Amino acid sequence: MNRKKIYNPESKEKTSDRKIFGGDPTGIFELNDIKYNWAYNLWEVMLNNTWFPKEVDMTQDVGDYKRLTDSEKTAYDKVLSQLIFMDSLQTNNLIDNVNPFITSPEINLVLVRQAFEEALHSQSYAVMVDSISTNSDEIYQLWRQDMMLKTKNDAIAKIYEELSVNATDENIVKAMFANQILEGIYFYSGFTYLYTLARSGKMLGSAQMIRFIQRDEVTHLILFQNMIRAVKRERPDIFTKEFNDEIYNMFREAVKLESDWGKYITQGQILGLTNDIIEQYIQYLADERLHAVGMNKLYNVEHPIKWVDDFGKFNDQKTNFFEGNVANYSKGSLDFDDF
Repeated sequence: MNRKKIYNPESKEKTSDRKIFGGDPTGIFELNDIKYNWAYNLWEVMLNNTWFPKEVDMTQDVGDYKRLTDSEKTAYDKVLSQLIFMDSLQTNNLIDNVNPFITSPEINLVLVRQAFEEALHSQSYAVMVDSISTNSDEIYQLWRQDMMLKTKNDAIAKIYEELSVNATDENIVKAMFANQILEGIYFYSGFTYLYTLARSGKMLGSAQMIRFIQRDEVTHLILFQNMIRAVKRERPDIFTKEFNDEIYNMFREAVKLESDWGKYITQGQILGLTNDIIEQYIQYLADERLHAVGMNKLYNVEHPIKWVDDFGKFNDQKTNFFEGNVANYSKGSLDFDDF
């Protein structure tokens, strides 16, 4: 699979012939003539969701952080360090690794916007770190000192690296599923630990920052869910039993990795998060991501901590992500009846 040309005047590709990847685009963004209308709708939603990290009041968190128990402080630091890594990885991955192979201009547009939002999230974490720590290196360098965190980071990056060194049709689709795992399992799990502190009235500024980040992540999930669905229609030959089994194994490995990580950082010391609850919640998230792209659930478990969903809601949302397709964020709207 070749990277798309950034300027391709010889292309005769019609709009109806566009593909998620493997197409022959001119390189021109003719946004009055598009194939994937859902992508352009999503672009407008993302624009309307624009926010800035420095607008979030972190004043209370400065004092709260000093009063956290040692276990709470450890979990907070490790989660923050993990989130910093994942958004850093995703910013580079989208621009350098995924977008060069996507041959639909309207989807290129949304991927660029997503990359901007991932970079914005990195700024958010910088604001959080600066607010609560007198030595930011303690959190930013944690991945070098904590081998459990380093091992997890290596595992997350592995699938993206496979695409960078071996650009095949199968590997680009695996990278799309890896996005669902990153955005919809690893991130959501990390958010939950911070929401748990907020539920006890602690670190409310951090929780508000995460709410804005999570609102962005929902649109990122929807983007890649629809990309995967479109590829399943355009390239059903890829989705063999062997390929599907590889995808299911990716999710199983992700659930094991994230469950072990969750138990490691909480050590049974974070109120409301037992080892069983952590594992069941990760399994539930995996099932939701698989079901959203038309694949079978692996665990068939109930949502064990439904209260966490309330933290991700905004007053102008018509429905929450776990209840169905998001109908409204901010001023933008989405209609996925075609999917």
